[in-house]
Amino acid sequence: MQNKTILIVDDEAAVRDMLRVALEMAEYRCIEAENAQAAHALVIDEKPDLILLDWMLPDVSGVELARRLKRDELTASIPIIMLTAKGEEDHKIKGLETGADDYITKPFSPRELVARLKAVLRRAGPSTPEEPLTAGQLVLDPISHRVTIGGQAVEMGPTEFRLLTFFLSHQERAYTRTQLLDHVWGGNVYVEERTVDVHIRRLRKALAVDGHDRFIQTVRGTGYRFSVQTAEKV
Repeated sequence: MQNKTILIVDDEAAVRDMLRVALEMAEYRCIEAENAQAAHALVIDEKPDLILLDWMLPDVSGVELARRLKRDELTASIPIIMLTAKGEEDHKIKGLETGADDYITKPFSPRELVARLKAVLRRAGPSTPEEPLTAGQLVLDPISHRVTIGGQAVEMGPTEFRLLTFFLSHQERAYTRTQLLDHVWGGNVYVEERTVDVHIRRLRKALAVDGHDRFIQTVRGTGYRFSVQTAEKV
């Protein structure tokens, strides 16, 4: 994980300093921005490995910047961790729905920050399988990190890619949200179960081409299942 570049986006200099010191002690390279415009410029120029993005920014909100970055194919794969104030539950969910990969609530310890950041970077890293994974016309190539349906490219974030990789590797079996968190997010990550639902919705939206979203099925009272066989019967 060393030498990864982290973009810190926060309008408070004291917060940026605290984050930078914590991350540099963990051997990360840090770059900083105090507003969305400066942050976007650094994203284009520096191509950071991860963005720590505060919800409250003076010009354009952090969630709006996250939305813009996730819409642009050049920046969509960059993981984003939203920084939110304590008790702003709606902010957390909105941040995840716009494309953020995780959130962390202020105040937080440097140790927790580094642990969460490592987990997100690990999820965004290369997948274990090497051979393409398929289901119907859906093809996931873990080497090139591309997903296609009938030859048409499908865009999705790093968390959705890992979730789809897991589903394609474990078809026809139902998993609880807790099991998905353990397998896809990692057992030592502080993530609520509802986070799974947010990413499932985003993955289904990405797979809507030719109805491939039907392969991801909700199993009432359990969780989710990826099934081509059941979908073909419907």
